Amino acid sequence: MELNEEKLHALLGQVVTEMGAAANGPLITIGDKLGLYTTLSESGMLTSSELAEKTNTAERYVREWLSAQAASGYVEYNPESKQFFMTPEQTMVFGNRKSPVFMTGAFFAISSVYHDEHKIEEAFKTGEGVSWGDHNSCLFCGTEKFFSPSYEGNLIANWIPSMEGVVAKLETGAKVADVGCGHAASTIIMAKAFPNSTFIGFDFHAASIEQAKERATAAGLTNVSFEVATAKDFPGTEYDFITFFDCLHDMGDPVGACAHAKAALKPDGTCMIVEPFAKDSLEENLNPVGRAFYAFSTMLCTPCSLNQEVGLALGAQAGEKQLKDVILTGGFTKFRRAMETPFNLILEARP
Repeated sequence: MELNEEKLHALLGQVVTEMGAAANGPLITIGDKLGLYTTLSESGMLTSSELAEKTNTAERYVREWLSAQAASGYVEYNPESKQFFMTPEQTMVFGNRKSPVFMTGAFFAISSVYHDEHKIEEAFKTGEGVSWGDHNSCLFCGTEKFFSPSYEGNLIANWIPSMEGVVAKLETGAKVADVGCGHAASTIIMAKAFPNSTFIGFDFHAASIEQAKERATAAGLTNVSFEVATAKDFPGTEYDFITFFDCLHDMGDPVGACAHAKAALKPDGTCMIVEPFAKDSLEENLNPVGRAFYAFSTMLCTPCSLNQEVGLALGAQAGEKQLKDVILTGGFTKFRRAMETPFNLILEARP
């Protein structure tokens, strides 16, 4: 094929952009941990010296960091006053931890995949899996930090109300299992919102369960508990509501997980499955969201599933059609897409 110079230069331009994005990843986590974003967003216009003083950091590092952020479009720069500031939109993404689109957590998770690159390289050669618990610890805090803002903004206000009759049960007093709860962001949000209900979080990663217990204690919650268990053997029956948040596709045997959830539900119970947003074909997912989820799926989700029994390896871009097949094969008879966001599918399954 003849080389197209115009296309070559366009591709090189894209790669330079990607190179800058990749190099800025650790700067984003540093900015989050040191409070550089939040302080700048709350303070109006600041020079590098003023931001360094407010955050008790070294000015020369802060100056270079701010320059990288301005070049990235993550903060703004006024050349006349030599001050930096953040727009409301930039604040929503980087400066406001309560924003539903707060995104710094993704970069903590991304840092973990660089640490674990050698493990995935070996998995490519052997076809074997890599357990969730064998990843760098940045993954666990990053996953919680990434998903929590969306859960905070949507779970109580939108997602649970989209489930038929569930809010009324939770307000009266229901028994709830949160399967694959991780550090318990979802469990704690629900427990706070519905104090008359009882919540049990299950996860097969023991260190995450310990962290979940600490978070619940710190929150002063008495209607929540946590246990180490898999999605196919978590204890209890007669649940009114069972949830899977961004985890069903990570499981080796999601059909078995659905079968166990159906058996554990009351006949009139409801299962809510929150999954990464995806269409049903590869060509429909060749977009920025699909790109990010396919990358995470290659490094995290697919290896996690392949490390378990069955190893179905749905991947993070399974799509509604595949998920429906898994859920119905698991024994549920009613299925519907309750709603969607740019990042999630919210699915309802009933016995």
